[in-house]
Parts: sequence; structure tokens; C-alpha cells
Amino acid sequence: MTARPIRRAAVVGATAWGTTLAVLLARNGTDTTLLARTPAEAAALEQAGEHTRRLPGVRFPPGLHVRAEHTALAGVELLCFAVPAQTLAANAAALAGAVPAHATLLSAAKGIELDSGLRMSQLLVRALPRRPVAALSGPNLSREVAAGLPGTTVIASRDAPLEAVRSAFHSTTFRVYTSEDIVGVEFGGALKNVIAIAAGMVDAFGYGDNAKAAILTRGLAEMTRLAVAAGADPLTLQGLAGVGDLVATSYSRLSRNRRLGELLAGGCGLDEALAQIGATVEGAATTPAALRLAASLGVELPIAEGLNNILFGGGAPLAAVTALLQRDPKPERAPSLH
Repeated sequence: MTARPIRRAAVVGATAWGTTLAVLLARNGTDTTLLARTPAEAAALEQAGEHTRRLPGVRFPPGLHVRAEHTALAGVELLCFAVPAQTLAANAAALAGAVPAHATLLSAAKGIELDSGLRMSQLLVRALPRRPVAALSGPNLSREVAAGLPGTTVIASRDAPLEAVRSAFHSTTFRVYTSEDIVGVEFGGALKNVIAIAAGMVDAFGYGDNAKAAILTRGLAEMTRLAVAAGADPLTLQGLAGVGDLVATSYSRLSRNRRLGELLAGGCGLDEALAQIGATVEGAATTPAALRLAASLGVELPIAEGLNNILFGGGAPLAAVTALLQRDPKPERAPSLH
């Protein structure tokens, strides 16, 4: 039986990724609203017909409109959240009175809330209860996706109409897979940002491809340990939301998390590095959030611990690398084992 197509959708957050998702929906013929923060921002984007700061040259398709009024959400069947992870709860709560009762909620934010340790879908359930919830994650660099370069993603849910949501985004250049393991998909998307920062440091130090491969492999082991302890299927971390996103974020020059690692290794402090990047770097807040959650679940995350000391404890990047190398040797274990 073919799922009823989604006719009206909205994306909360005129970020690069939020704008990209709105463009994808509109290109597929869905009447789409991009919800900006202020009327002034909405008017400027609408008049320009593109996001000149985040996605220059990517024109808004017919059917994509930018608004700031919450009343613009009336009648939407799919509501996507593409805001920084640490602001998602506040954004969802602010819209509570405007979201239709039966709208499907889709998180496109990759992070763990620092205060609560909750995943993004859990925050949506708390702020906007009794609605189906899904999460989208994968190797999705916004500039490449918006430019129409070939890409893939995965959408996960236990209660959302997955086929309808998949069809809303799927195209000949953007292949969408589905999963029921929303826990694994969300943890993969959040935790890979932490490892990508470390990967950027490895690049900046000129340690070579062997070291880069090692940090990604052991980083994937950390990601999988924590995700499985939280209830994920370990095989999910071998897929697009795990290995796929980890590779893209750790290697691409477009990756803000990788860039943060390079700047830290070059001697910048966290505040200075973030100012240079000029945009949200999710891995910075996810690192301490992941460590808090790991402590509650009895999971060891040595790479994240070393990185956290650099980010917030005044630790020197070279000293952190040395400490990792001086850890006691042990047998290599499958990532799904504890």
C-alpha cells in the first residue's frame, strides 16, 4: 500500500542544513515553509530568493517560502527541526501552541542535550507529546546536498509514517534509507562530531593516514559502546549514521567539527576557534554531554575524555595525544562488546 504523500511541510531553522532540507522538500513538489527567527530575517531571505550567507547560489525552488510567524505552521504534516542541538528544546517549546496535533516531527539536529543527556527525539516528545517522531542523519554536508551532488541519508522512527517521510526527501541525487533504530541513528550522528574534532587535530599535527585511521576506528568503538549501552543496535553504527557520517565529517574541508580540531591543534583556545568558524560546532557541547551520559551508563570514552580536557580543562593537545598513546595495551575487541 502506497503511503499518502506529504503535501505541506515546514523546517524550523534557517541554518545551512535547515535551508537545504527546505530546498529538498520544495524540489520534490512539497509546499514548504522555512521558519526563520525574526520577520526581518524572513523578509531578507524571501526577497533574496536564496540564503546568501550560508548557501550562496542555491536558489529557492517554487513552493518554498520563508516566514517567521508561528501561524505559518497551520496545516503542516511534517515539521523538521534543524536548529543547534542545545537550542532544540527551547525552539520546540516555543512552537507548542502552533504545531498541528497530528504532524510528524523530524529531528535533523545532531547532538545530546548537555543538561539532561537526552537525544533530540526525546526532547521533541517531551515538548510536543503525542505526535510521531523521527530522526534524520547521515553523511550530509549541506553545501554538497544543496548543490545536487549525490548523497545518502537515513531516517529512523518507531512510530512515524516512514515511507511518506522518506518519499518527501528522496530523489535521484539524494537517496534515503529507513531504519527503526532511532537510538542508534541519533547517537551515531551526535557522537561522530566528537571524533571528527579529534580527527582534525590528527590532520593538523601531520600524523599521517595511519594515525587518522586509528582515531576513526577507535572512535567508532567509543561511539558504538555508548550507543549500545543506551539501547542501540550495534549494526546501526556500521551504517550511514555511524561510519558514513564519521568518514564524511572527519575528512571534509566543509566540516566545522574537523576545522575546530585543526584550530585547537594550532594553538587556538575554544572561544577563539569558535569565533573564527562563525557557526555552531555541535561536537564541542556534545563532548561533555556524552561523558556525563557515559558515566551514568558505566561506559569508558578515552578519546572523548582527552578532548574534553582540551576543550574545557585547559589541557594541551599534544599532552592529550601522549596520554592516549601511553594507555595500557589491550586486545582489540569488537565495538559491540563492553
